[in-house]
Amino acid sequence: MILRKHVGLLAWIVFAGLAFSQPAFSADDDEPEEKAWKEDDVALPPFPEKDDLIPFRVGAITNIQYFIDGKTISVGGDGVIRYTLVVIGSGGAQNVTFEGIRCVSAERRTYAYGRADKTWSKSRNDQWMRIEGGANRVHDNLYSDHFCIVGERAVLSSDDARRSLLYNRSTILR
Repeated sequence: MILRKHVGLLAWIVFAGLAFSQPAFSADDDEPEEKAWKEDDVALPPFPEKDDLIPFRVGAITNIQYFIDGKTISVGGDGVIRYTLVVIGSGGAQNVTFEGIRCVSAERRTYAYGRADKTWSKSRNDQWMRIEGGANRVHDNLYSDHFCIVGERAVLSSDDARRSLLYNRSTILR
């Protein structure tokens, strides 16, 4: 009986020793390592021309007009869709920005602001910001209705993005 206890204890010690000498298994061992994301170099586009503006709606009926310059839409190798946004208020005031949306992380960034003399002023804030709904839904609308496919990646091409805006339908992308 005593010998049985010692054999059992000895077996347990040997088993424990083997278990601790083996490298731990991780579920991630079979998955390839993800590379750190790097943003492409970005050049500012030509200032938008009226004939290239594609109107789109944001939310309920409003007296604010929203446009994307169709010529500036691009889908970068970094997964960012870039575009020029033109917003015209009810009094005629116009805001022009060159922006990007990163679909994978649901973030946006402003690269530059348009000036009255049709030149660009680079943004001082180069941080990516989370896209959230709320009072100003323009970025949420572009993200969820036109530029991102189920929030995972950018549309496949700038032509897809233009078609979505022109038909004001995101269903053609899904």
